[in-house]
Amino acid sequence: MMKIIETPLKDCYILEPDKFGDDRGYFNPYFIQKDLDKNGIDFKSVVQCSRSKSAKGVVRGLHFQKNPKCQAKIVEVINGSVIDVVVDVRTGSPTFGKGFSILLTDSNNRQLFVPRGFAHGFVSLEDNTIFQYLVDNDYAKELEDGIYWDDPKLGINWKEIFEEYDIKTLIVSDKDQKRETFNQNTIYFKY
Repeated sequence: MMKIIETPLKDCYILEPDKFGDDRGYFNPYFIQKDLDKNGIDFKSVVQCSRSKSAKGVVRGLHFQKNPKCQAKIVEVINGSVIDVVVDVRTGSPTFGKGFSILLTDSNNRQLFVPRGFAHGFVSLEDNTIFQYLVDNDYAKELEDGIYWDDPKLGINWKEIFEEYDIKTLIVSDKDQKRETFNQNTIYFKY
């Protein structure tokens, strides 16, 4: 019922749920626990489902929540499109400090599984983009954190993304502009 594709980052997966359609539209079982379990994906329950709405050029991230309320996420686009970005910040992971980006749209039927210990963010490619997060742990404001989204050490070619999708104006929160850069010696999470 769901195609699971490895990414270059350890434990991070692209999910492609089956889509069934006819002249009325389509039906899409977008969360299938048994497929995750069968493939060893550590996501045991949906504790919260959240959505954000963004204009073209909005950058959100790179966010994570610290232990003991660290969160794994399944993310997808309900309307519009984004370039979704993740960075493995688990000390001891074979992909520690590496980033990955993927195009998620309302029509490409792709989701991304973001494991615990990853920083996550995205840039909206069009107005009225609605982004959905399924998370497996409670939100805890006092434990939210992140790293600077445009840190060159992460190897995310934002300039190329902005050029390809004709993004001329960025909208970034004050909080995200003030984040610390990635530090190889900081223990964000242990692998």
